[in-house]
Amino acid sequence: MSHETTRRQFLQQSTEAAAILGAATALGGVHAFGAAAPAKVRVAIIGCGGIMTSHVKGLVGRNEAVSIAWLCDVDPKQIDRMDAFVTRDFQSAPPKRTAHYEDILADKDVDACIIATPHHWHAPIALPAMEAGKDVYIEKPISHVYNEGPLIIAAAKKHSRVVQQGSQMRSSPVTEKAAKLLKEGLIGEVKVARAWTAETRTVEKPLPDGNPPAGVDYDRWLGPAPSRSFNPHRFHGTWRMFQDYGNGEIGDDGIHDLDMATWGLGIDTMPRQITARGGRMLLDGHASEYPDSMNVTYEYPDGRLLVYENYPFTAYGIHGFDNGNVFYGTTGYMIFSRRGAFSTFIGPKSTPGPTEGKELRGKTGYPEHMANFLDAVRNRTPTRANPEVAHRSCALVHLGEIAFRTRGRLDFDPKAERFVDCEEANRLLTKQYRKPFGLPENA
Repeated sequence: MSHETTRRQFLQQSTEAAAILGAATALGGVHAFGAAAPAKVRVAIIGCGGIMTSHVKGLVGRNEAVSIAWLCDVDPKQIDRMDAFVTRDFQSAPPKRTAHYEDILADKDVDACIIATPHHWHAPIALPAMEAGKDVYIEKPISHVYNEGPLIIAAAKKHSRVVQQGSQMRSSPVTEKAAKLLKEGLIGEVKVARAWTAETRTVEKPLPDGNPPAGVDYDRWLGPAPSRSFNPHRFHGTWRMFQDYGNGEIGDDGIHDLDMATWGLGIDTMPRQITARGGRMLLDGHASEYPDSMNVTYEYPDGRLLVYENYPFTAYGIHGFDNGNVFYGTTGYMIFSRRGAFSTFIGPKSTPGPTEGKELRGKTGYPEHMANFLDAVRNRTPTRANPEVAHRSCALVHLGEIAFRTRGRLDFDPKAERFVDCEEANRLLTKQYRKPFGLPENA
């Protein structure tokens, strides 16, 4: 992961991989070890919350190639909701139900799992799933702490598994058009990338502990996280605010824009220095354990910079977008948003160049990204957000948060994947897992 390529090399490799993927799809391909591709990819859904609806919508229209075999969630109401959606819009046969993902891993007929649980469950489910021979689509971020990323990479290689992170803009039509312009050198060599999350947020006042909803297996919901009494904020929707389960704003919406920043820079290494500042601007009294505003700068070994900003006070965004990027090149710059738009400005007078924002606005890549995963499952081809790509993006979430929680400015060794002379920070690269949950013993 320490080897570096230029942006043009990176984009060229991405284009070649997409071409290989398209050719393999056209030819029909083969499954692992030369066996024929399955007539239908049997998929299990693990985590039936809100985002999973978007993933299942990515399957609609492909029911000739996919069947949903299982629904898994510790909350039976979420399974009921997803089952009604699946049997209404996707397939007539109801999937099997379970609160235990282990039931799915024991089913040898399941080809792939889509994992959209809270972050603290991503690696503890994905690692044994790959060991059981399942390919995995993991909602972003694939890791809750830094050291889970290399474990997922190693497991994918060891077990010859397909992995896709839910970084849907990697498959968006607007990304494809922007990539062509960057590859052609429209704005020169990209030296700096800026990523932001600029959305107003609701202040969630602290609530007293209580009892979990009827039927919910709350101990299993906690899983590898520390045992504690049920609190409404530490559950559906708002669990992202707490370090035991989520990664705050930078790991929720921010990871999408960090991922596109690494894409625009053509980065395939870790940063060598991280500087982070943050605090509370508007959300005083907020129940969250994370800052509501944050600024992180990542410096890479070749001197290029990536800057992330999170501001909760703007309803107008930055450059008109609540989430977005700017790629600053040697001859111009590109404003890019995962909302499905980009614009370019060339030369010392910032002369407007090619733009995209009408036909493709709102094309955020969900169905294309799921199609890319399913094609990779059938044909054993690379995904666009493979575990190496995913780890480099997720690492920025973890490194930025660690810098914020410790010294504010940290040096990092990209080869050793350790902080330099800061054991306090190195301890935060991993975490403790509550037994009997957690990572497989051989991970």
